[in-house]
Amino acid sequence: MTLSVKPDLVLLHGWGLGSNAWQPALPALQQRFTVHPFSLPGYRRPKELMDKQSAEASSQAPHEQTLSGHMPCRSPSDAASSPTTNKTLSFERTAEVLAEALPEGSVLCGWSLGGLLAMETAALAPQRFKRLILVGSTPRFTQLSDWPHAQAATLLGMFSLAVARNAADVLQRFIALLNQGDVQARAISRSMSQQLLAAPLPDTATLLAGLDWLRDVDLRAQLARISTPTLLIHGENDPLMPLPAAQWLARKLPDARLEIVAGAAHAPFLNDPEGFARRLGDFCDAPALD
Repeated sequence: MTLSVKPDLVLLHGWGLGSNAWQPALPALQQRFTVHPFSLPGYRRPKELMDKQSAEASSQAPHEQTLSGHMPCRSPSDAASSPTTNKTLSFERTAEVLAEALPEGSVLCGWSLGGLLAMETAALAPQRFKRLILVGSTPRFTQLSDWPHAQAATLLGMFSLAVARNAADVLQRFIALLNQGDVQARAISRSMSQQLLAAPLPDTATLLAGLDWLRDVDLRAQLARISTPTLLIHGENDPLMPLPAAQWLARKLPDARLEIVAGAAHAPFLNDPEGFARRLGDFCDAPALD
């Protein structure tokens, strides 16, 4: 009997919540992928999870269905970089390091801000990735005169001021905001709050830099460079990155399709983890285990 090798799936998290935001969806994803939740610069995983992953890595079990943590390669937080004034990696430099660090042939999946990074990374090195998956993500977060389906820049300004005063309170309010409109909003918010408390909070500079990225990054002009086959998964009631923006993105990418999750808000992978894993697996031709 020949065992098939599961594809590598790299997960890039969004603003403020870290890689453990994916935790409730991991059991379903691990049935079809070797999963690598990647912590972006300034974000740290829970110590008990890091200890568990270190022990699992030392066992060298083939194709193990365990959380792999950081990829066995250079991490963005360890790479040489050109720091910005607040000593964080720039958006462009973070994408450059990801393009260099992630293994060739992997499936790259980004959620929200992580989706923006995934798009930039795929534009830099489209040949490195088997598939690109964008979850609750659009090419620009803030409004312009020609980009109405987005957030007002004043919202990010308010968040920046509040983060400087009390980051923990802001992140709790952010969780409530991103789940507005989800049919399971209360349960998902409770789960995300638990995941938030399970890991050290990113420092203020990291949170502010992420808000700067959300305010300034505009990838609309780069979409033609993303030749990687792309799946967009978007909640029909997403309050942060409205569905019309995702529909526009699906039309503009060279090779893309959009799947809308009914009743979901900004975190469709938490609204229906099994359905999310099935969508990814079918798109990547990753068979489910018996």
